[in-house]
Amino acid sequence: MASTSSWKQILCGLALVFFGLFLGSFTSPAEAAIKNYQFDIQVKNVSRLCHAKPIVTVNGRFPGPTIYVREGDSVLVNVTNHAQYNMSIHWHGLKQYRNGWADGPAYVTQCPIQTGNSYTYAFNVTGQRGTLWWHAHILWLRATVYGAIVIMPKQGTPFPFPLPQPYREAEIVLGEWWNVDVEEVVKQGNNMGLPPNSSDAHTINGKPGPLFPCSEKHTYVLEVEQGKTYLLRIINAALNDVLFFGIAGHSLTVVEVDAVYTKPFTTQAILIAPGQTTNVLVQANQVPNRYFMAARPFMDVPIPIDNKTAAAILQYRGVPNSVLPIRPQLPSSNDTTFALGYENKLKSLNTPKFPANVPLKVDRHLFYTIGFGKESCPSCLNGTRFVASLNNISFEMPQVALLQAHYFNIKGVFKTDFPDKPPTSFNYTGAPLTANLGTSSATRLSKIAFNSTVELVLQDTNLLTVESHPFHLHGYNFFVVGTGIGNFDPATDPAKYNLVDPVERNTVAVPTGGWTAIRFRADNPGVWFLHCHLELHTGWGLKTAFVVEDGPGASQSVLPPPKDLPQC
Repeated sequence: MASTSSWKQILCGLALVFFGLFLGSFTSPAEAAIKNYQFDIQVKNVSRLCHAKPIVTVNGRFPGPTIYVREGDSVLVNVTNHAQYNMSIHWHGLKQYRNGWADGPAYVTQCPIQTGNSYTYAFNVTGQRGTLWWHAHILWLRATVYGAIVIMPKQGTPFPFPLPQPYREAEIVLGEWWNVDVEEVVKQGNNMGLPPNSSDAHTINGKPGPLFPCSEKHTYVLEVEQGKTYLLRIINAALNDVLFFGIAGHSLTVVEVDAVYTKPFTTQAILIAPGQTTNVLVQANQVPNRYFMAARPFMDVPIPIDNKTAAAILQYRGVPNSVLPIRPQLPSSNDTTFALGYENKLKSLNTPKFPANVPLKVDRHLFYTIGFGKESCPSCLNGTRFVASLNNISFEMPQVALLQAHYFNIKGVFKTDFPDKPPTSFNYTGAPLTANLGTSSATRLSKIAFNSTVELVLQDTNLLTVESHPFHLHGYNFFVVGTGIGNFDPATDPAKYNLVDPVERNTVAVPTGGWTAIRFRADNPGVWFLHCHLELHTGWGLKTAFVVEDGPGASQSVLPPPKDLPQC
């Protein structure tokens, strides 16, 4: 199996970020209840494609180290920033009960860690097991600052899978690669009022694979034994691309998404949006050979995409490296039928041990429209720049972290008057509209009563163009109770909801020209970010946050902040 230690990595004279003590393996709760990690974020010269370039790395590795814990463990990650960029780290999918201080999005739950300063993320892993991930949550730095989180079940607890317990596991982290400093790419695009240049390659575990020129030495290889079953923990860490993933000649049995077990089903490929994770079982039951694992974008609207295929190799033991790998047949890049059919197969396990506690009564109904627009920018190339909005509000990031403003009652940082529905109704997915319907920029949040049940319908619109949007809610899982193409109809569509075994996750893809309905119980007090996980759209303002009020009980309020909480 190829390893990152074999790559040419030369330490540059640029400063970067320093994280807490990496243990590298997990132990049972009886052996160690507290895990300590050190992430040393440095600028390293990393050779990919045809040349080396300096990138931001964690512990000198790209992708960064995997955090291994068991359900019930406590985790400490000490971060000291020696980078030229401010830094924050988000532990994507961890619920952080009452503990938004450890959630990580810059200017939402914390001010960023400035160069030369430190911060310790301290959190518990409670009631969760499976595959999650961590990544930078400021600027576009998650292009290279990311890694897997593997939460093993409690000691002695088997996986609830239909096949034999996996013989081995492997993390498969899908990403994007720019041949130049991605922050400079973004800055140039913003100055011109245009989308930044798309990535130069897609990667699997940081490597583009042999389908790219000059990359024959940069291919991830997973060696397998005939007759064994393998658990692949797949993460989409790409910034802007929903991806198909498949393995030539092999079926994938989906058993978990976003660290929640699912009803198993078999497929030739999976669809995975930025921010999502998917665990699959793979049986090494084919003729011993070398087989490509591949990932490429899904985009079902006629706009330019960076349609490059990343490749890795599943290689049976004993097969020589000289054998040419067999290529997989992935769905076409615009295969909407496959995408919708795949999403419809995802169901919660919903057993007595792993129930689907779907809220049946809803206290608060929210309807958010997703829109694009243009605003005046005299210095930009065409005199305008793109904006994105929810309910016609393009979110303006504050200069003080929202959770700090909420906890310390700092006035003037945000308002809690985000509208429950758009100010103007229209044919959301009809003929393309070029008007932005009066989009405004503001820091407006929605206040949610503690322990209330919430239904949120996210509606794509044809303002400039329709597009799929993967939305991530911090601090919570939610149930995807319904989805459809076209305009959501509140009179008829709720009758079609799945309230028995809907899939539970933390990131959901709103279909192109369609809608998605999610439900959750607001039992985690604090300020929790809701945003599109396409970094391009988030930067344009496609985001907001919920202020979930404290409950009446002693253990139902936001915990006090840590002493080393970064200040703005």
